[in-house]
Amino acid sequence: MELSDRKKKILQIVVDDYIDTAVPVSSKAISEKYMQNVSSATIRAELSALEELGYLTQLHTSSGRVPSAEAYKLYVSDLMVKEHLSKKELDYIKEIFLQKADNIENVFKNAVKVISELSGYTSVAISPTAVEDKLKEIRFFRFREDKALVLIVTELKLLKDNYIDIPKEMTDAQLEEANAFINKLFKEKSFEEICDMEVDFNDSFSGYKTIFVNVIDALKAYFSAKEDSKLMIDGQDKILRHADYLDVDRIKEFLEVVTSKDKLLDILTEDNRALKINVKIGSDGYEKLPKDSSLVSATYTVAGKKIGTYGVIGPSRMDYQKVVAVLENVGRILESILADK
Repeated sequence: MELSDRKKKILQIVVDDYIDTAVPVSSKAISEKYMQNVSSATIRAELSALEELGYLTQLHTSSGRVPSAEAYKLYVSDLMVKEHLSKKELDYIKEIFLQKADNIENVFKNAVKVISELSGYTSVAISPTAVEDKLKEIRFFRFREDKALVLIVTELKLLKDNYIDIPKEMTDAQLEEANAFINKLFKEKSFEEICDMEVDFNDSFSGYKTIFVNVIDALKAYFSAKEDSKLMIDGQDKILRHADYLDVDRIKEFLEVVTSKDKLLDILTEDNRALKINVKIGSDGYEKLPKDSSLVSATYTVAGKKIGTYGVIGPSRMDYQKVVAVLENVGRILESILADK
């Protein structure tokens, strides 16, 4: 059902006021503070209608209303007034990103740090899925008679210090030929595609089989390590700053999630429809999230390629205006830095 402009305005007021005060919002409060030209009776009728539609709930019969999960989602997508970060905050984002910006993994870590610092909540992220990372180039450099240094360049990283065994009898010219052969096979292919490759090494290329297998092993080591470290988190202690987590049981529920790598990965990837801003709330069927918690996440892309998903996890009654402003501005700066690279 399409909400009338007045219903939307009242719902926005309830969410804003409840986020700000943590006190259920009454028709009297709305009439006195925000809509003096509308009677309390009219506002009560609109609140009742919004409750029937599932956007509001009452903790007690005589209390005011509080937003439901549906209300928070509609608020983020359609009702809230977007907040603008200050020049000081934007300068802080740029300053953090310029630190060790030569390494893409450091850029991702900096993003998690700055999101937590500016939002005031726990931030989580997954870097690009390793198996989607494609190879750009492989270079061999003879190190010893039977060993070569392998330089691997992917779309996201430059890998060094990978040594592989090579046949002792292989000449430098043959090593260069093997290099060209491997590049032709692997270029622009993902890790999954490379591992699924079946190559028939005839007599003229039989000496390359050892190199092929050893390069595969080097790639497996890289991608396995990357999968293990693709989850990042910062600011776990920030939940203690919020009144919603003064209850010991709620703190335990929250810590069970943020200390579980598998749960966080599932939450960040579950039902991810590549939305720019995605809101997940525990009470809305996301069982891996605590009932009174929310995850607001953003998926960033460069030149059409997904580069990562970042989010903020905290109470359902979080400052969505601030969180969305931080995620969007970090995203713009992050995408700009990576596009330049």
